[in-house]
Amino acid sequence: MNDFTSLIKSRRSANKFMTGVEITDQDLDQIFQLVKFAPSAFNLQHAHYMVIRDPELKQKVYEAANKQYKILTSSAVIVVLGRMDAYKDVDKINEGLLNLGVINKQEFDREVESVVSFYETGGDVFKRDEAIRNASLSAMQLMLIAKDQGWDTCPMIGFDPEALREALSIPESTIPAMLISIGKEDTSSQRPRGYRKPVSEFVSYL
Repeated sequence: MNDFTSLIKSRRSANKFMTGVEITDQDLDQIFQLVKFAPSAFNLQHAHYMVIRDPELKQKVYEAANKQYKILTSSAVIVVLGRMDAYKDVDKINEGLLNLGVINKQEFDREVESVVSFYETGGDVFKRDEAIRNASLSAMQLMLIAKDQGWDTCPMIGFDPEALREALSIPESTIPAMLISIGKEDTSSQRPRGYRKPVSEFVSYL
């Protein structure tokens, strides 16, 4: 079994964390320096993260998330956001390639025009779906990287997005995709890993 296989199998959702464990800016920066390599449509990097460690703000997130205890015991709770307007950065993201001569001005203009048209033609539902899809890709990478660096996590969808938006002043153009609590798991009451379907039940070969 190689290291990556072991990592995949050892990552699990932690429902309880050891209290009083600090996660530093340096710890988080080491994680996010690798998170940025997650895939995203057109390299638009739709994901944005809010790391909540302040006790008062964490209490507000706790209230917005149906008072899930793991939030209070975690070292931090990470709000995973997806930007509906990420496509507006397409010129900024590609200007480096233009300046390096990897693409010419005609190719640059064509890329900007096609991406902007693609998202604006798709409308708000498409932009919302894209925001959540791409933020979720990034979030999964975050959880694997965190595990590799000795941290445990738990993704959460049980929250009131509007209450969260108000508590953290999240702009309307940004969608709360999920919460991720992070810390060191308290394994004293750890549940057995949940049942996993056999491959034949969730894969169709056509």
